[in-house]
Amino acid sequence: MVEILKGTSWTLGVAMLASIASAQTVKPLRPASPTAMATSSSAVTAPHPWQASLPLTAADAYFANLKNGDTIETPFLVRFGVSGGWGLAPIAKASNGKSGHHHLLVNRDLPLNFKTALPFTDQYIHFGKGQMETVLNLAPGTYSLRLLLADDQHIPHFVYSREAKITVTKQNSTDPKTLIKKGIDINIDEGDTKAFRVRFHASGLNVAHLEQKLPDTGHFRLSISSSGSGKPEVMDFVNGQTEIWLSPPAGAYTFSLDFVDNLDPAKVIASATPRSVNVP
Repeated sequence: MVEILKGTSWTLGVAMLASIASAQTVKPLRPASPTAMATSSSAVTAPHPWQASLPLTAADAYFANLKNGDTIETPFLVRFGVSGGWGLAPIAKASNGKSGHHHLLVNRDLPLNFKTALPFTDQYIHFGKGQMETVLNLAPGTYSLRLLLADDQHIPHFVYSREAKITVTKQNSTDPKTLIKKGIDINIDEGDTKAFRVRFHASGLNVAHLEQKLPDTGHFRLSISSSGSGKPEVMDFVNGQTEIWLSPPAGAYTFSLDFVDNLDPAKVIASATPRSVNVP
C-alpha cells in the first residue's frame, strides 16, 4: 500500500442558484488500456512508463469533497474532478481529444437527449472557463446535485457524476469570496496494489489545453523525484487532465506539482506543497 508521509489542503469558489455565487467514487475494476498523457509541453502525447492502466469505468465526473447524504452549511466550497483521461477545456476555443467543461445540475435529472445543448439557467450552472470548483450559497433545504461534462457547444458528453442528495441546514453570513484562495493542491489516493491515483486541483485558476493558447489559463505539470536519483520524472498534462494513475518502481519519492501558464509554459503560476510517498 502506498504510504503518504505529508501534505496539505486547499480551498476556493464562484457562485450559484437561488443565492448561488459561480461522490467522488473510485472504481478500481478491471484495467483498460492507458490513456495517452503528455510528457512534454508539445501537443504530442505519449504515455509515461510509470502510467498505470485506468480502471475500466473510470470516465466520470465527481465531487471531490461532497457525497450523497451529506449535511452542510453554506456558503460551501465544492470541488470538481473528472477521470478517465478526460481534460478540461474552456469554451473560448475548440479543443481536440477527450475534453470539456463542468456543469452543475441542481435539482435536475440527466438530460434525455445528449445531442441537445444544455440550457443556461439557475439549475444548469456552466463553468466554461475551465473552473474546478464553485461556492454553493443555497438556502436551507434538500437539494440534488450532479456534475455533467459537455463540449464547447454545451453538448453533453457521457461523462457525469452520481447524484448527490444533500441537506443544507444553515446559511451563514460568511462572505463567499473569503473561501477563494488562489493556488493548487495535489492529492494521492492509496491503492490496493502499487497502482494509485494522483489528483490535482486548481483554486481560483482556469485549466485549459496548451494548444488553445488562452490567456489566464494553465495546465498541470508533475515532477517526481526519487531519493538517490538526480533527474526527476516530469509529466506535462497539456490536454487539461486533472489526475493520473501511476505505478512507479518501489522507492521513496517526492511529488511536486506546478501550474504553468499556457501562453508561456516556462512561467509557473502556482506550486503545491510537495508530497512524500513511499511505494513498496
